Amino acid sequence: MEQDLTEYTDMIVEYGTQYGLNIVFAVLILIIGMKAAGWVKRMVIKMCKKSAKIDDTLGAFFSSLARYVVIIFTILAVLDRFGVETASLIAILGAASLAIGLALQGTLSNVAAGVMLLIFRPFKIGQFVDAAGHAGSVKHIGLFVTEMATGDNVQIIIPNSQIWGSSIKNFSSNENRRVDLVIGIGYDDDIDKAIAEIGSVCDADDRVLKDPATSIFVGELGASSVDIVVRAWTASGNYWPLKAALTKEIKHRFDDKKISFPYPQQDVHIVSNVK
Repeated sequence: MEQDLTEYTDMIVEYGTQYGLNIVFAVLILIIGMKAAGWVKRMVIKMCKKSAKIDDTLGAFFSSLARYVVIIFTILAVLDRFGVETASLIAILGAASLAIGLALQGTLSNVAAGVMLLIFRPFKIGQFVDAAGHAGSVKHIGLFVTEMATGDNVQIIIPNSQIWGSSIKNFSSNENRRVDLVIGIGYDDDIDKAIAEIGSVCDADDRVLKDPATSIFVGELGASSVDIVVRAWTASGNYWPLKAALTKEIKHRFDDKKISFPYPQQDVHIVSNVK
């Protein structure tokens, strides 16, 4: 009994002497590595916030990625203190990462596309865009998906790879937009009078910009009407309210000035072969 106890004691002393320093160094490496990981994360976040081109979501992604990289190297250093072959472990992790990457290539493509969207910023939160066949206001840009809301407040969630791989139409990017209207009048109406009345309506609305100037001209001689084209410039935020207001006011003005809006019509000629 005493002999067994002595053997166990000697074995503990031997292992303590052999691995004691390694355990102490491993604990120190682990503590320093974890503190360094937190410090690197904070530094990356601080650097990302200094750049106007890097979104907060992308900054959080980069900072977390940097932290995990430091943690991985810390774990490898700890294992190396105990004689573990880190080269073989790295090879195994590489093969596993390749297999996971192939299995999740669709998800990873969304992440890559999300990073590109956050870096190049083709649109921002709150802007109205048409992307991947969907139109709506951007509510959130994530690493995997982008959330939008239609005009009637229907939620749309689109994978980032679909957005980045298609054309993007941003209606809110430019400061000003042009309101285009086509107003049809009868062939018997005075064209110059109609153009003057439309110009008066545009001049009376403060939302219509003076520069660029409003263009009003005859666009086409249609089947049943003379089509007058109106092109007025306004701030992007006033586009839809101004378009509705001009349409309504032009209708009221034409009613007052006895300018007609013709209905589609056709002339039918009947040829009789009766003898």
